[in-house]
Amino acid sequence: MDFFGSLLDPFVHLFQTGINVIYEFLSNAGFPNYGVAIILLTIIIKMALYPLTVKQIKSMKAMQELQPKMKKLQEQYKDNPQLLQQEMARLYENAGVNPLAGCLPLLVQMPILMAIYYALRDMTYAGDPTFFWIPSLSEADPLHILPIVSALTTYVVSIQTTPSDGGSQAKIMAYMMPLFIGWISWNFAAGLVLYWITMNVVQGLQQWWMFRGEEKNGKPKPGKKEQKADKEPAKGKKKAK
Repeated sequence: MDFFGSLLDPFVHLFQTGINVIYEFLSNAGFPNYGVAIILLTIIIKMALYPLTVKQIKSMKAMQELQPKMKKLQEQYKDNPQLLQQEMARLYENAGVNPLAGCLPLLVQMPILMAIYYALRDMTYAGDPTFFWIPSLSEADPLHILPIVSALTTYVVSIQTTPSDGGSQAKIMAYMMPLFIGWISWNFAAGLVLYWITMNVVQGLQQWWMFRGEEKNGKPKPGKKEQKADKEPAKGKKKAK
């Protein structure tokens, strides 16, 4: 185990123990399956991290939606960095967005996600490690079905938070990231890829749940400060009349 794995060793053992406990529970229920145990543990972890996921995803989506306006400001004030900073701060304030709001949830989640990665990468299966067509979850999927599914689910999760007017860079990332995930998971242990797929499915459902109100309205709801800003010009017009 490398340096990071050693640093996260207590959490790694905790997650490995969790998988074994769930496996024993499934065995007592007459359905011993490590693949199902990994899926259930992943769902438990993602549900526990849901409040942090909400803050992270909403902050990320809000920043993506501001990208076109940010680019215009960068072009307009490219020769005046100080004024550019002031205008960017005003843009964040009017939109009710904190550019650092998504960092803390991500920092809290990263050690947990890394620990489950090491737990599954170095997992020793005491029972039967088979899962459907896969002879062992500690080895790569011989048919490479799971890596392909991991790329597809990553694409779905990425496209959910990519606004239609987010620019070419955001759209390129929405395609490149799934291809990268599919490529690196091609030879990963099947148990680890199964975890990634489950995480994507749960996150996709969580994101759908978070943004379901926006989908009904056809556009994101503006922040309170944006609503106030929209009303002020209207008042000005009445006075002009």
